[in-house]
Amino acid sequence: MKFCSACGYAVSLKTPDQDTIPRYVCDACGVVHYENPKIVVGCVVEHQNKILLCKRAIEPRSGFWTVPAGFMENEETLQEGAARETREEALAEVEVGEMFAVVDVVRARQVHVMFRATLIGTEYGVGYESLETELFEEAEIPWDDIAFPSVRFALETWLEDRRLGQTGLLHMTTFRRPRL
Repeated sequence: MKFCSACGYAVSLKTPDQDTIPRYVCDACGVVHYENPKIVVGCVVEHQNKILLCKRAIEPRSGFWTVPAGFMENEETLQEGAARETREEALAEVEVGEMFAVVDVVRARQVHVMFRATLIGTEYGVGYESLETELFEEAEIPWDDIAFPSVRFALETWLEDRRLGQTGLLHMTTFRRPRL
């Protein structure tokens, strides 16, 4: 960050009084600019015992498979964001169920929140951020081509819960370094 979003003047990186973390502070108006983790929301979408995956058309990890997910927008709930991302990436309408996984992706400064979801109807397609979409049986999931560790965690957790007949559990983990 170089300039203040409030007044346009230059900012400096310093630790404000009563704080413990260096922040960008405007040299003119004194506004402190906080940078906090971004929230990523997504769904593990099930239809007839298959899981809907999207092959990414954008970086990072273009050409690798993921669940429909992306950055939450202002003025939407976690569930609304997960449903929107599924519409955008897989052209699919879903019923968003319970939250089941939260992943701290520390180095990327993100928190990934995953929901169980079911496909409404049978329609899905390829959104502008996807190269292709496909419903996979568990044995067909392209594990070597999964885009992100958080997606692998969500899929493995979802599948294990299904095997054990469990719902209502919230699984959490932390990734400090990218594992590609």
